[in-house]
Parts: sequence; C-alpha cells; structure tokens
Amino acid sequence: MINRKDITNAFLYRHACKIFDEKKIISDDDIAFILEAARLSPSSFGFEPWHFVVVQNKALRTKLKEGAWGATDKLDTASHFILGLTHKSFFTRHDSPYIRDFIENVQEFPDDIIEFRSEAFKNFQKNDFDLNTERALFDWAAKQCYIPLANMLTVSAMIGIDSCPIEGFEQKVTEKILKEELDIDTEKYGLSYMVAFGYRLNEPRAKTRRLLDDIVTWKR
Repeated sequence: MINRKDITNAFLYRHACKIFDEKKIISDDDIAFILEAARLSPSSFGFEPWHFVVVQNKALRTKLKEGAWGATDKLDTASHFILGLTHKSFFTRHDSPYIRDFIENVQEFPDDIIEFRSEAFKNFQKNDFDLNTERALFDWAAKQCYIPLANMLTVSAMIGIDSCPIEGFEQKVTEKILKEELDIDTEKYGLSYMVAFGYRLNEPRAKTRRLLDDIVTWKR
C-alpha cells in the first residue's frame, strides 16, 4: 500500500497553478496515467456521465480564451488542457438508450438485474432526488463529473505534476465555441470545468486550510 505520508505530501504539494513552464511537457505515459484515474473513478449507479476532451491544438486554445477569462495564462502555458464535459439528459434520463445499453453491455448484468436496476434508477430520478427537469438532471450528473476531476488532481500531484481546475468561463460563450470550433454536440454535453496540467514556473505560497475540528462534527 502507499505510505500515508506520501499521500499527505501530495495534497500539500498540489496547488492551483496559475502559470506553467512552457518548456516542460508531460510524457504520454504520465498523461495516460492521469486520464486512467478519471476513467476508474466512481459515479452514482456507476453510469459515468462524463467525457473528456484534451485540447492540444494551439488555435483551438486561443479560441477558448474568448470565453474563458480564468484560463488565459493556462491555455498559453499548460502542457495539457482538458475540458470536463457532463452528459445532459439525452444520456442520463432513466429511459435513454445510453442507460439501457450501459447496464447491458458495459456493466454486463443479467436480464433480471437489468430490469431491477432500470426500475431503481427510474425511481431514483423521479422520486428520491426529484431529477425531473433538464437542469436538475444536469446538475446531478455534473456532481459525478467532479469526482474524476479530484482524482486527476490528486494523482498528478503524486507524480510531481501540477494542475489547475478552472470554472472561470462564460458558459454561453464557451459552449458556442465548443459547438462551432470543437464539433461538440452541446445538446448532449455541457461543460462543467476545464483543467490544466503541466509543471509550475513559480513556487506557490504556503497552503492554508481550516483546522479539522472546524469542519468535522462527531456524533458519538
């Protein structure tokens, strides 16, 4: 097993890197490792309502800057730049072909379990979580999409790679660019976040966090 101190040190090492060293490029093996952490991430019902677009084309990165006010320096300097897309209701609605196919062919459940899970997911959407609008369903799926983001940030820090998660973008402007320039179907996918990876140019200031006792309440 991994040493606990090494894990803690990775969290201490990780910071929201504002500008990267353009001369340092992440290896193919390392970026594949980071993306594998995303692929293996958990999600509600295990339905993986996400897709990741790695934008390496400089012209497309420049175009993205038009709507991404929080990503300009990262788009210029990051070794790798990833868009975290979340499935919209086209995929995530309980009666969508995607869900049925996923249960059958990805999760590979037998017929009786397929029907049980399908009905359970229908009840979950309609009653348990009241996911009966497009917005509610997207927000639920977006929460799942942030789990692989956290895992990518952590594993990158564990192998000495810096990162920066980004929500600083105008959604309407950016999704127009995604549709027109990156050929992304924005009726099926919404952008939850951007994330940049590379190697720090400058050392960050010391990490600050609240004390554990300030954020945890025990009921014994």
